[in-house]
Amino acid sequence: MKIGIGIPNQVRDVRAELIPGWAAKAESAGFSTLGTVGRLAYPGVMDTVALAAAAATTSTIGLFSNVLLGPVWPAVLLAKELAGIDAISGGRLTLGIGLGGRPDDFVAEGYGPRGTGRRLDRDIETYRSVWNGDPVGGGTNPGVTSAHRQIPLIIGGNVEATFRRVARAGDGFVAGSVPAAMVAPSFEGVRTAWREAGREGSPRLVAIAYFALGDGDAGRANVHDYYSAHGSELADFISGTVSTDAAAVRTVVDQFAGIGADELILNPATDDPDDISRLAEIVL
Repeated sequence: MKIGIGIPNQVRDVRAELIPGWAAKAESAGFSTLGTVGRLAYPGVMDTVALAAAAATTSTIGLFSNVLLGPVWPAVLLAKELAGIDAISGGRLTLGIGLGGRPDDFVAEGYGPRGTGRRLDRDIETYRSVWNGDPVGGGTNPGVTSAHRQIPLIIGGNVEATFRRVARAGDGFVAGSVPAAMVAPSFEGVRTAWREAGREGSPRLVAIAYFALGDGDAGRANVHDYYSAHGSELADFISGTVSTDAAAVRTVVDQFAGIGADELILNPATDDPDDISRLAEIVL
């Protein structure tokens, strides 16, 4: 199982100027991937901006949005943004995408929170078309270069429709920030849908979890704040899963390896750059 690390772009009051150095340090440490957390209605750095900064300051590490809220964006605009990030990175971007569950994240006029599943299905077709170099609108393609690349697509969600969407249009599945025992049924649901769709090989299965090794209390508080809009019960639960010491991190790694995750991305709950080396000493 590969081990990636998140960028703290959605930590409240993140010191945004740290993000380029964070990305470079994570690459130097040997992590497989840099991930971002994406929401609009929360103070932080937009996931596309954080990924662009990481693309410009790294050369080998993978880049992954876990997860970007697709239906809040006009599809052609997002496809072009992502094509640019991918080109800057030299083809290292993977798009992790989901529907979004909070109405206040849908800030663009005409892109409301209803019908997001159908809209995402249409949007994925648009992304693929743009990345393929097909004409859009007035007969031109808005892509970055003539060297078109289909960006790998990893889809998040925890319902049967998501599993079918993965099998129909994706390359894999990314789970939510919950324990491995809760993720295991979704992994199996994706595997089943993949087989039933007649897809060859296996879907890429990605897991995510939070950690805070320098200041665990601050990390739990940050995660609680991030999820508080969903209610105190969920915020209490997710913040309680934050790994704050080596033993807890190792347990989480073992648990996700045990359910067959291909990659685990450990998302920072603070913007303390020293947590990169602390985590590396435990898992790499």
